[in-house]
Amino acid sequence: MRQLIPAATMAAKTTAEYGSVDVEFATILPMAWPAVRRTDGTITVGIQAGYPGGDLSRGIGQAIKLALELEPGNPITSVTLDDDAPRLQEILDLTGDFSITVQDTFDFWLDPSANRTAEIDSSIKEANESIMPTRPVEGLPHAYWVDAGPKEHLRWVLDADEERVIDAVTRLHARRESGVGEGTKYVGSFRAEGLAIPVWDLPKGFGVAGVEAEAESFRSRFEDALSTQEPLTALERRARGGIVARQVTLR
Repeated sequence: MRQLIPAATMAAKTTAEYGSVDVEFATILPMAWPAVRRTDGTITVGIQAGYPGGDLSRGIGQAIKLALELEPGNPITSVTLDDDAPRLQEILDLTGDFSITVQDTFDFWLDPSANRTAEIDSSIKEANESIMPTRPVEGLPHAYWVDAGPKEHLRWVLDADEERVIDAVTRLHARRESGVGEGTKYVGSFRAEGLAIPVWDLPKGFGVAGVEAEAESFRSRFEDALSTQEPLTALERRARGGIVARQVTLR
């Protein structure tokens, strides 16, 4: 949500110590606010806001703490860390499933009790125009199809050691099996928030349905390659140099 999805939300709740308050994580809020205390007392947090201190967990935890101290109906416009700023795992009830909901619009910005005005509608419409259509891919957990205009992409967030991910792509690439399906091509990988995110180009019109049709077979061969412990062959080592050159870090 912080790096790759234009508009999404995720439901959570604070611990009993912090009031068992409903918290909605959002990709971004108006004016890039870190958080808002809504009129119903719930909190929405914008995780793409700027947070100080180099520890994102503490920065967002502090935003939630500050929002809990606000009167309902007010935003947090900036965050300064306290010495006792809680980390996310300290302030959130971790028993939730934390499923991500990809949104088509920024209508979730609206407070349920707010009156829609022409100015609000104009602001949301302008924000909506920046959204690249994005869909989760059934059969590939944490993978997202993206329509980037002239191209379509598949981005797959993997909780695996980055070197192993590169080796897996390398093994498949050497066998000419690194594509998702016909006409698709592995083009590189992001490193974001400590996670490896391989990216594939897809033919225009391939769509999320095209990825889902290939998801089972693609996931099977990718996971087989990921679990392989054998040293790379000479051919694979040569292929690996080109794969590594395509790595990009998002900060």
